[in-house]
Amino acid sequence: AYAFLTGSLSAFDAKSLGYLTLCPMTEAPILTLSHQLHQNLPVPHTLPSSATSILEAAAILRRGGLVAFPTETVYGLGADATNADAVAAIFEAKGRPAYNPLICHVANLAAAKRLGEFDARAEKLAQAFWPGALTLIVKRTSDCPAAAAVSAGLDSIAIRVPDHELALSLLVETDRPLAAPSANRSGAVSPTSAGHVAQSLGDNVDLILDGGNCRVGVESTVLAVDGATPVLLRPGGITIEDLRKVVGPIELAEIGDTDQPKSPGMLESHYAPNLAVRMNAHTATPDEAVLAFGPVLPENLNAALNLSPDGNLDQAAANLFDYLRALDQDNYTGIAVMPIPDHGIGRAINDRLRRAAAPRPSRPE
Repeated sequence: AYAFLTGSLSAFDAKSLGYLTLCPMTEAPILTLSHQLHQNLPVPHTLPSSATSILEAAAILRRGGLVAFPTETVYGLGADATNADAVAAIFEAKGRPAYNPLICHVANLAAAKRLGEFDARAEKLAQAFWPGALTLIVKRTSDCPAAAAVSAGLDSIAIRVPDHELALSLLVETDRPLAAPSANRSGAVSPTSAGHVAQSLGDNVDLILDGGNCRVGVESTVLAVDGATPVLLRPGGITIEDLRKVVGPIELAEIGDTDQPKSPGMLESHYAPNLAVRMNAHTATPDEAVLAFGPVLPENLNAALNLSPDGNLDQAAANLFDYLRALDQDNYTGIAVMPIPDHGIGRAINDRLRRAAAPRPSRPE
């Protein structure tokens, strides 16, 4: 069985997606997106990773500008976390509500301790998982240099050390913490390539550092350690199973805590494409695109992208946001998503899909 060739292919325009590889895969038709050409497409305000581009990006950040940069999870929209005007520019560029806090990225644990109070649990977690896809929420230090807007008025602060050479080099060169939510319009699908950033933010960012596609593909795990028991606020690139091995019992936060979220990624509607998302689909209507998983696919597919034909959850996470964007076309009435196992990083994938499928508030213009 080969990829299904119909007028639906026109939706997957080579100018925006790279090119389509047509290959024998399963008994059902499927479209497979190649990243190789896509990440080499020219993008406005973009520089490839180099010592020179990092110097330029750091200079922009130090004077209060916005720079999008890759991490192992997704691309972040960075600003000097100690500059209140620069932090405000993040909220404006994204159309992000001011009550939704930001994550501060730092180069190492010593820099993190200048922002937040690390007890024995937090320090143990940082030693185990940093650099890496774990954000820790701790109490702000009494002399925390980060702007109050980073914490959205809370007495806590979200901090992580990214596991990405370019991001770490930028942090060292800038020599200050960087507030950096995902580099996209608020509530929309997160970016995992420089092209996604340009498509979503356009001229609202001063520079995009292109470091290729993100390795993990979903945002960091967020764990609050500022109370009696650690609380998982957002599943992500570090699994709860791994966290429990280090810190013991962990509570789970309620979904949709929108009155005053303690962390990014807690809003009920988030990570959403324009099309409606339908989860746990075993069949698809002719006018739906399909986000598939595993070797067995629904019959009568019109168009589909398979997160992982082999059922590999790490591969599925890395492809999630890219494939959601690719299927988000006017040719279809919705996106039907096949079931994803809810363990390991599959919990993070399902968390993003549940929020993408949730009822949507009006988005800021």
